[in-house]
Amino acid sequence: MIFKPHGYQRYCINRMILESHLGLLLDMGLGKTVIALTAINDLRFNRFAISRTLVIAPKKVAEDTWTRESSKWDHLHLLRINAVLGAKNKRIRALNTPGDIWVINRENVQWLVDYYRNDWPFDCVIIDELSSFKNPSAKRFKALKLMLPHIKRLYGLTGTPAPNGLLDLWSQVYLLDQGQRLGKTVTAYRDRYFNPDQRGADRIYTYKPKDGSEGSIKAAISDICISLSARDYLTLPKRIDNVIPVHLSPKAAAQYREMEKNMLLQVDEATIDASTAAVLSNKLLQLCNGAIYDENKAVYALHDEKLEALKEIVDTAQGNSLLVFYNFQHDRDRIKKALSRMKLRIGELKTPEDIEAWNAGKLDILLAHPASAAYGLNLQDGGHIVVWFGLNWSLELYQQANARLHRQGQTETVIVQHLVTQGGMDEQVMEALQGKEATQDALLNALKARIEEYKQEEEDANNEAKTL
Repeated sequence: MIFKPHGYQRYCINRMILESHLGLLLDMGLGKTVIALTAINDLRFNRFAISRTLVIAPKKVAEDTWTRESSKWDHLHLLRINAVLGAKNKRIRALNTPGDIWVINRENVQWLVDYYRNDWPFDCVIIDELSSFKNPSAKRFKALKLMLPHIKRLYGLTGTPAPNGLLDLWSQVYLLDQGQRLGKTVTAYRDRYFNPDQRGADRIYTYKPKDGSEGSIKAAISDICISLSARDYLTLPKRIDNVIPVHLSPKAAAQYREMEKNMLLQVDEATIDASTAAVLSNKLLQLCNGAIYDENKAVYALHDEKLEALKEIVDTAQGNSLLVFYNFQHDRDRIKKALSRMKLRIGELKTPEDIEAWNAGKLDILLAHPASAAYGLNLQDGGHIVVWFGLNWSLELYQQANARLHRQGQTETVIVQHLVTQGGMDEQVMEALQGKEATQDALLNALKARIEEYKQEEEDANNEAKTL
């Protein structure tokens, strides 16, 4: 296929060729992969500016996207791409195979640094989904940081650079400029641009930007980052979002309420922190979906309301394929069991073969965890209907997962169906996602509000008892 770049793509390609370090903060669907490959192809074969390129990507993207994208375009036919994946001996064999680009999953970055140490061979590095390096305490960040003096060119690609707030930017920009713009340490960055927000007795949980900080941060990195929005450059298909309310039976509603009350009241409001909030939220979201794990990972089914709602969506889809996102493993298992009698072709998103089968129209249902489908995968050829069986708090995963179908190349109106249990934690998560506030703050505030509600109920009941 002949590549005819859009104007914005040509601009990004030229910037990569002319500049040695750059962040491409491009919205989902703008073609970050082909932009990067085109620039690397030019730098490698026309300008002789680089010799070996390392691409660090999410595992499924490393398995499929870069190789598939390079084989798609005529002008990239000279590029030899090796996937550095699998067992250790297989990875070593791939590293020693002649090529131009080596693609590794981000979980193996530390291993790669330890393997080469001071003999680092890659003069160019591309980080696909730069936001996966947002944690300055992560081993992958610390390992790659050690190699920065050996890297002549480094490019970061992402559509969601700050999914949880501007604090996420520091480590990503540091990889591009080694602290020139936002400071040499995350502490210095935080002290300069943020104030403490929510805190406990001996710990600060969240920070909020100082007045004017957002503008100052954006100005500081504007010369080394390109930020483009899909709505400004692409005519994407229409997207329709539906919330399908799931009503619990009286018995299931009573079980949910009792479980919620007991779990919430075990934790005093003043002592709720991110850890306990996450545990409580997970339990309540499991209950919304219909089952729950005990401490031994045994599964206890409580209701089938969401399963019945999913079956109705399948029936009304009139033969159209569905991309179904689940949150917990027991969701996946219960969905497969519930749909097994409907003679559907059901697949799970695990391998490149699964992607190929979906895009070829060989599957009626593709089950996927949002973390497995969040980055870079092209699934738009296989269908146009997304179903969220189970929600989670990550705005980044939510946006990226929906963009697997709602992206350039999609020819149908994309329908995103959300199964939301009424009166449960689902409602708080849906509200946060729709308001683009899917942060730790939203989770903590939702749980604290429920605690106050139950405390008030107990107080009212005690007062009523006294009057009797």
